[in-house]
Amino acid sequence: NDYYIHNIDECCWMKAAAMGDPEHTGGDALNVMGSLDKWTWPIMAQATGGKHFTKNRQGQPYVDQNFDNYSVEYTYADGTKLMHYGRTIEGCHNEFASYIHGTKGFGTFSKNGHWPAPSALYSGLTPNPKNETWKFPARETNPYQDEWEDLLDAIRNDKPYNEAERGALASQVCNMGRMAAHTGQRVMWDDALKADPLAPEIEKLVGLGGDSAPVKADADGFYPTPQPGITKKREY
Repeated sequence: NDYYIHNIDECCWMKAAAMGDPEHTGGDALNVMGSLDKWTWPIMAQATGGKHFTKNRQGQPYVDQNFDNYSVEYTYADGTKLMHYGRTIEGCHNEFASYIHGTKGFGTFSKNGHWPAPSALYSGLTPNPKNETWKFPARETNPYQDEWEDLLDAIRNDKPYNEAERGALASQVCNMGRMAAHTGQRVMWDDALKADPLAPEIEKLVGLGGDSAPVKADADGFYPTPQPGITKKREY
């Protein structure tokens, strides 16, 4: 099905839909909380979301499985909270940023996508330059280029290098938030891990032609959409 190839953010089974990318990539680096010697992942997510429009401005119908906005509250074992807000609606305020609020001050994790951040800490609760206590001291390098250089260096010099587990667990955090919004339920870490697969037997998929895709459109070309509070065990 050519639709999947050109619209990988539209379907939950293909790429976690909009909550997977582009929305949640902004929070990936903040998903892990704790000290440097003891990282931890959130244990629970609760969320809201909604679909406001059924057609784009040209009158073409939206046939995807996404909500137009997502708001997720992640809770960690010690009570720490991580808030995610995402909206994909034309004409609205556009910001790709991550901020940190604490009892002792405010932090800019990134305010311009992933790069350049620029990261800084402030003694107050606002990013007032007069209260700046720290900022990244050097010129930021491109993280997309950095990760390729790290990988290629490991390959060329036979160094251990494997980010698969870290990437999978970060994606799991995204799944928790999306599941909570789509079902209208609180979702625990283990609940998300044990949830029914959105694409059963995906390992046997050899192509997207014909009827091989695990999620198919109805007679009108629309894909199944979430119904929070009604479909509680599955996302759609």
